Amino acid sequence: MPWDGRAEPYSRPLRLSRHASGRNRTGLAESAVDHGGGISRRRFGRHLGPHRAARLSEVLGQPVVVENIGGGGGTAGTARIATGAADGYQFALGTSATHALSQVLRKNPPYDSTADFVPVALIAEQPFVLIARKGMPANLLEFVSYAKANAAKIQYGSAGAGSATHLVCALFNAAIGITAAHVPYNGGAPALQDLVAGRIDYFCPVVTIAIPQIENKGVQAVAILTRDRAPILPTLASAAEQGLANFTANTWFAVFLRKGTPASIAQKLNAALLATMETPSVQAQFKKIGAEIVAPERRAPDYLERFLKGEIEKWAIAVKAANVTAE
Repeated sequence: MPWDGRAEPYSRPLRLSRHASGRNRTGLAESAVDHGGGISRRRFGRHLGPHRAARLSEVLGQPVVVENIGGGGGTAGTARIATGAADGYQFALGTSATHALSQVLRKNPPYDSTADFVPVALIAEQPFVLIARKGMPANLLEFVSYAKANAAKIQYGSAGAGSATHLVCALFNAAIGITAAHVPYNGGAPALQDLVAGRIDYFCPVVTIAIPQIENKGVQAVAILTRDRAPILPTLASAAEQGLANFTANTWFAVFLRKGTPASIAQKLNAALLATMETPSVQAQFKKIGAEIVAPERRAPDYLERFLKGEIEKWAIAVKAANVTAE
């Protein structure tokens, strides 16, 4: 019997998690993998669950368990939802990695993110930022001119081949029309260290990773790679503001249900998520981790459906430019 949004939990056990008393909980399946570029889904998900912000549980009238399922670069937990019961008890915290990059990096993805899931709501985004070694141009137009003039020797670092930081820089390179040498590292920290040391020329991490070095003047901040400025770093101009129109690179977070879940359940879950997102304490928690809750007009299921298709197309361009696969 599917969950119908009522406060009373059913007596049968759930696949994702089970309360010690045997009472059911709605499960938020996720992975602790952050793909080398942003906050982990584990950390993000807990701001919706009972550990730090119980608002979603309160709105639903039923406990929410955040379960971390490792493996497959975040796809293992997502695949479990794709093949699970379409009863509303299990839902996935999807990201740009699990629902967009997985579809273009892998020759045989373990699921089809547009066909195997019901989109519920886009929750928040976290922007990437272009940072460069000290001595590089401080604004985007001058950086682009320098990069084009020195394309044969300029190098960018990443958290590893196929990581988000790799693909964001590859997408940026394609947008400005250059081919630069890629230097992959085993994680974002050593890439940032070498940027500070001047061993590489630029790097494209999420903004929260870069802020300490930006504030300490260890690196040159060039642009937030989005249309608008980021509230967490309001003094840095966006890529669009500096002349690179229609270029955005965010890591994002959204909720999905298994395909075939009744529409009434999806609607109730969407409403609960929207109420959670409007809670000041939840917004404050998101702000602390550098994630910005999306505007109200971007929270509907049909918007997420269109958004996801556009993201898959966008990252396909980056993967082609980077010439990488996960297999």
